[in-house]
Amino acid sequence: MSGQKLWTGVAVAALLALVVLAAEGGKEARPAPACGDWQWSVCVANEGDCGLGTREGTRGGAACRQTIKTQRCKIPCNWKKKFGGECKYDFQAWGGCDPATGRKNRTGVLRRALMDATCAATVTATKPCGRTPKL
Repeated sequence: MSGQKLWTGVAVAALLALVVLAAEGGKEARPAPACGDWQWSVCVANEGDCGLGTREGTRGGAACRQTIKTQRCKIPCNWKKKFGGECKYDFQAWGGCDPATGRKNRTGVLRRALMDATCAATVTATKPCGRTPKL
């Protein structure tokens, strides 16, 4: 009885090996089409200058099936648009008032950029000093 189980196991293993070899024998390795990397445009809001929107991606390559596609995206409404709606900065505290210009400055360092955004590493913001106390 145990000899019969052994031969059955060997036969099943051999059959399995033949099936695997037959399945892989007909396949030829095809090279992947020479497609370029996706290049994405900036996110354009559907309404206004923030919120939900879309961006368009393009890539080159004669053998590519898809060369243009559109992707949904979101522009945060609380980001400072002056420095690009896709760039987020960490700002220092406001500096002292410059009496010559009547303005004060602060510097921001890039914290995060949305996908494929081009952002400056540091930016400077200015604002009026406000009222000066009377002595």
